[in-house]
Amino acid sequence: MNLKNANVLAVDDDPDVLTAVRLLLKTEAADVVTEKNPENLRSILSKRSFDLILLDMNFNSSINTGNEGLFWLRKIKEFGSTAAVIMITAYGDIDLAVRSLKEGAADFVVKPWHNERLITTIKEALRKNDSKKSGGKEDFTDSVIGSELLGESEIMQDIFFKLKKIAPTDANILILGENGTGKDLIAKAIHQHSLRAEKPYIKVDVGALTETLFESELFGHKKGAFTDAREDRVGRFESGNGGTLFLDEIGNISLHQQAKLLTVLQNRQVTRLGANLSTPIDIRLICATNVPLNELANENKFRKDLIYRINTVEIMVPPLRKREEDIVLLAKHFDRIYSNKYMKPQHEFDARAIEKLKSYHYPGNVRELQYTIERAVIMAEGDVLQAKEIFFSPIESAPVQMEEPQELKLSTIEKNAILKVIEKHNGNISKAAKELGLTRTALYRRLSKYDI
Repeated sequence: MNLKNANVLAVDDDPDVLTAVRLLLKTEAADVVTEKNPENLRSILSKRSFDLILLDMNFNSSINTGNEGLFWLRKIKEFGSTAAVIMITAYGDIDLAVRSLKEGAADFVVKPWHNERLITTIKEALRKNDSKKSGGKEDFTDSVIGSELLGESEIMQDIFFKLKKIAPTDANILILGENGTGKDLIAKAIHQHSLRAEKPYIKVDVGALTETLFESELFGHKKGAFTDAREDRVGRFESGNGGTLFLDEIGNISLHQQAKLLTVLQNRQVTRLGANLSTPIDIRLICATNVPLNELANENKFRKDLIYRINTVEIMVPPLRKREEDIVLLAKHFDRIYSNKYMKPQHEFDARAIEKLKSYHYPGNVRELQYTIERAVIMAEGDVLQAKEIFFSPIESAPVQMEEPQELKLSTIEKNAILKVIEKHNGNISKAAKELGLTRTALYRRLSKYDI
């Protein structure tokens, strides 16, 4: 359907949003109706039909489920409306918005939006809705975002769809995941699908920078700023101006470095070492780490105000052992690469080789699989890879433990020690406290703490 002929309903409890939608679509659509209270939806939809509904994800209404948008999306379907529904969401609700697509929404837009992009999204939703009504099928996700970022598993399809939606925005992204999961590939894919794709893409492993190099590398310096500063140097922030800056291993930087980085992000300008004037910067920031930043923040090793700055949207990349469906796909991909590199024919994988690949736990993740297949290609004697030609590195010999074993936690060690000493002294608190080096009062506090 052409937008010029479409009737649009916008439902949002923010009057400024409704006004913006009304003014934007006034000359674009046949009719625009706005509504602040979603509880009036039944009445509105019973009186007339709409071709498209813009629906907010959060309302201050009598419905308080924490995901009101999903509730009213289901209600719209129950009311019998065939309108395409576009969800309006904030950056923090991206995961919820992706879930709404699985429940029948046509698409979602992130506030604040670019008007041209919202118009494009609406037109595409109308087109897809027409195709759906006529029996056509629409594929909302691509199995391949880039030439190297692959995955057919449901968890990767969710990530791909999220990438397609957040890439065109300027939201700061935090990518979390174990080493070798492909965080750098995801960062590059976000840049390639962003509005900054033609601008610079700068990657910095900030975890490898010393305290003395950190400022010079990121912010630049003037000639003579320090002993070895023999000429002016442009920092990575200035080099990436207009484009994307990817800071890898962000979880490894010191509190002093975090403070410097936060100042730049807040002021959106950098001052080279030895300079008096600041330079405005316009960058899209992507960060990655294999360290859970919330744990660092709880231990006062990472500033919470910086966390809020860098993770407008958070992407958790799963380890390879959580996406078994992708192992063979990735193995064949790497076989193609290394067969070409070593001038060998591409290989088939026999059943035992596939079983061996799928049964391994991959503590080194996709990177380990990549090097495993490279070795197999080198060792292969025919055009079929055998299980005997696939061997895994002894460097990654033990399964990865995502969480510290219970018995190694300090609280558990202390509790067990107290129990053993009390048992040793047959419940005599005075003797137990003396052996533990505690006062009776301190021991009683610990007994209460551990519910002993």
